[in-house]
Amino acid sequence: MNAAAPVPNNMDTDAARDDPDDRLPAGARIGRAALRVADLDETTAFYRDVVGLAVLDRDDDRATLGVDGTALLVLERTADRPERSRTDAGLFHTAFRVPSRAALGEALARVRDRWRLDGASDHLVSEALYLDDPEGNGVEIYRDRPREEWPVDDDGTVRMATEPLDVQGVAGAAGGERAGLVDDVPPGTDVGHMHLEVTSLSAFEAMYVDGLGFEVGMTGPNVRFVAAGGYHHHIGANTWQGRTTPAAGRGLAWFEVVVPDENELEALRERLDAVAADGDVGFETNERDAGIAVTDADGIEVRVRTP
Repeated sequence: MNAAAPVPNNMDTDAARDDPDDRLPAGARIGRAALRVADLDETTAFYRDVVGLAVLDRDDDRATLGVDGTALLVLERTADRPERSRTDAGLFHTAFRVPSRAALGEALARVRDRWRLDGASDHLVSEALYLDDPEGNGVEIYRDRPREEWPVDDDGTVRMATEPLDVQGVAGAAGGERAGLVDDVPPGTDVGHMHLEVTSLSAFEAMYVDGLGFEVGMTGPNVRFVAAGGYHHHIGANTWQGRTTPAAGRGLAWFEVVVPDENELEALRERLDAVAADGDVGFETNERDAGIAVTDADGIEVRVRTP
């Protein structure tokens, strides 16, 4: 979430689902994200030099970036697509999670030296930096606090907030063996969560909660956070900007949800079929060689696969 966007503290209890058999397992996580971009060279350079990802593969129309040989981001050149409009649903930000406060301090140094920082927040469970890539796609770089330090409400919901970040403390945490300006994120970096701008929170829940099986966490009138295994959020969705039309231009192409094994993939497939059988749910499911592709009511494609 952007630094200026508050995190709600109220729970929508009517949205909670209690059947553990209909939930994703604790091992579920976000995999790769893919963006459609006009300028592949400039955008690749940003994610390499500012975010700190390594270029793993590159041709004229596609670049794959990641860390320690693991792909995290795919950039697809689609100059023929229009720029995302002010009404289009789509990406709020892709959130890259680094494994330590020192790594977050290194990221802060790269951003200050090579780009511009748009925001910085302490969310109680995490510390986060916010910026936009050259084509206006939101980026978060964050580190989680140890899970035992996360504040929890009486109902078991992880509590978040938006408070000023101790920028000086984060900057001071960098150094050690990787002293100086560090070009790359360390091993253990991943895509911790995705945050979407949607046209309807009820349609978002129909797919991501009822269909995919995420659990509802913190909610508010204009935002939902959902997760697996008690995480603070694997996916966020908001209607803060009043988006009214499905994604059609450049920006988010797809992202992945990774489930632990084929049994969990089959359970998810059955859950999607059962929800779809109940009526017009606004999403479409298709088989892929490596799993399932589900396109939500806002035209956002989620690819579900095993590791």
